[in-house]
Amino acid sequence: MGALLGYPFAPGCGRGDYDWIVGFQSSTPLARSCLPDVSMLLYYYNMSRPKSQGGSVSRGLTISQKILARGSDRDRVEPGEVVEARIDLGVILDKVGPHVVNAFRGLGARKIWDSSRILINHDMIPASTVRMAENQRMLNAFGEEQDIDCGMFGEGIYHDVVVDKGYVRPGYVIIVTDSHAVTLGGYGAFATGVGISDMAMAMAKGSLWFKVPATLRYEISGTLPGRVAAKDLMLQLLGQGTAAKATYRAVEYGGPSVESMSVDSRLVLANLSVEQGAKVGIVEPNEATMAFLSERLAGERPESVTSDPNAEFAELIRMDASRVEPLIAKPHSPDNVVAVSEVAGTRVDQVFLGTCNGGRGEDLRAAARILEGRRVARGTRLIVIPTSARVARETEADGTMQVLREAGAICCNANCGPCFGQHQGTLAPGEVCLSTGNRNFQGRMGSNQAFVYLGSPYTAAATALNGEITDPREV
Repeated sequence: MGALLGYPFAPGCGRGDYDWIVGFQSSTPLARSCLPDVSMLLYYYNMSRPKSQGGSVSRGLTISQKILARGSDRDRVEPGEVVEARIDLGVILDKVGPHVVNAFRGLGARKIWDSSRILINHDMIPASTVRMAENQRMLNAFGEEQDIDCGMFGEGIYHDVVVDKGYVRPGYVIIVTDSHAVTLGGYGAFATGVGISDMAMAMAKGSLWFKVPATLRYEISGTLPGRVAAKDLMLQLLGQGTAAKATYRAVEYGGPSVESMSVDSRLVLANLSVEQGAKVGIVEPNEATMAFLSERLAGERPESVTSDPNAEFAELIRMDASRVEPLIAKPHSPDNVVAVSEVAGTRVDQVFLGTCNGGRGEDLRAAARILEGRRVARGTRLIVIPTSARVARETEADGTMQVLREAGAICCNANCGPCFGQHQGTLAPGEVCLSTGNRNFQGRMGSNQAFVYLGSPYTAAATALNGEITDPREV
């Protein structure tokens, strides 16, 4: 952000839109005195931008434009503009939470602007290290001091917990100290990951700067074939476009195929948007989504947000879901995508069914349908970790968890698990894992000499069954 206005980024600052001014503020009395009012900086920056030639008012707005316009009390905003938008919800996680608290106090702030709009969630339960245990204790103490909802230990990962508690609505501006905050765009929110100083500033002031992103829209038609999942569809998009296709763009998903998708599948689309470099990934809310949210809002039906029919997109890509096949991302990048058949037969030491991309009820049930009455291959570990305590209860009640356990799965409590290499399934050097997660960078799940493949829950179950990467259509 500082570079946009002609200021250098402060050393050590993160990549968020507010980070430069926090670093600048902390080092100069002048900046500290000017910090509360940045409207003139925004004004001069926006005035210096090239203006579109004619007809801009007649164009419709995308979902992202509408949300940021509402948050900044504007009738409309344009891609490339910088706005200061109100934060509807901020979520602090145990992995970096103490750094956020220290940055907040470093601002001289004493009280959060609105404690009902900041949450603390413990994703790594039980704590896997002494440092994590210390983080969680410190955050709980800060939460008590600030009257913040810290939840109960073991509720699950925030992507599900904040929704189940009724904190999420379409049209909200949501920030989280995690890049996969984009998952909440599956409910029609503008949700994005932010850095430590961004979150600290939002806690103190209740707003942040955002550059309005241009929008890439996917129009998806057709029906996914049998044993092909939303994960396969997203892997195809990643494989076609590389992991930087949507850098600082909003990605919208719509069309007949998306309209008919379940809530769980829609979250897969939003979640993997960040692997394309997107600022946000937003799925137009359908009736199932609105009903799901209404149940968590004491029967209140939230207002939906959709793009105008004449909205202008930076790019519009059409796709036929019926042509998608089981796909897999090879090490060490989510966009290193090939057909499962190209790597079939690769031996695996571990299969991980979980994460914010692949551990919901729909995912666990898909795997159970393949594994029912069968056993995991000898020498292969199948680790199953649901996203939330709610998902765990529901899959226990309908027998899904029992099927997975009888097949030989190690079923754990709801948490992040081994997704980032520190908990319940860390990989040793040379080991190979197939994961339903979203990242397979070198060292992501443990040793930097391990190998992680990404696939759908169907592919994960078929692979666990045979102990080698297997096309789920063949079991």
